[in-house]
Amino acid sequence: MIETAPTTLLLVDDERSLREPLAEYLTGQGFIVQEAESAAAARSWLVGNTPDLVLLDIMMPGEDGLSLCRHLTEARHLPVILVTARGEAMDRIVGLEIGADDYVTKPFEPRELVARIRSVLRRAERPPATPDEELEYAFEGWTLDPLKRKLTDPEGATVPISTAEFRMLRAFCDHPRQVLDRDRLLDLVQGREAQLFDRAVDNQVSRLRRKIEVDSRNPQLIQTVRGGGYRLSADVTRQPRERA
Repeated sequence: MIETAPTTLLLVDDERSLREPLAEYLTGQGFIVQEAESAAAARSWLVGNTPDLVLLDIMMPGEDGLSLCRHLTEARHLPVILVTARGEAMDRIVGLEIGADDYVTKPFEPRELVARIRSVLRRAERPPATPDEELEYAFEGWTLDPLKRKLTDPEGATVPISTAEFRMLRAFCDHPRQVLDRDRLLDLVQGREAQLFDRAVDNQVSRLRRKIEVDSRNPQLIQTVRGGGYRLSADVTRQPRERA
């Protein structure tokens, strides 16, 4: 029987009274837990370490959790669950837009958090690359590399793209010229039901349009279908990835 390595969690929260009992509970559930009381402490630990998942509070002194979340998802490609006392939908929307995988609102049931952690970890597992993943998407001169998560414009320049933007664009590339309503996009991008976040889809599409459209106010590639959703109005082909 092959034993798997324990899962390492990075728990970032300035509230010691919450952080320490939660770390103790998660340790009892079989996780290895590294605690950080601030974004600065988390960044310091991350210099030489890579956790399997980050539990991240939003409201912290100094650098806030959303700023750190953007770094974790865009530069480190780490799964993130936001743990926050804020109940406003906008905070959750912003977190999901910048690539967070899930969120829980304080106070929460620890067993629910463990279930969410395991769910996100299952989604984050990457099996060996399949022959299909060795092919990049190509449309209207643009290319999207699904393994490197790299977007290249028609002139060959790399265009920075967040984890959330990558997920959204890949969903469109997998369903070219199909009308995808918000519920379908949320399912494709987040891998779970998220009916409360229709606005997150609209905001993310707007961000993506600013990356790939000549005129984002008059989009030609990602078109709005009134009453239906959005559609990538381009043919998509798959071609071999360029080897480094």
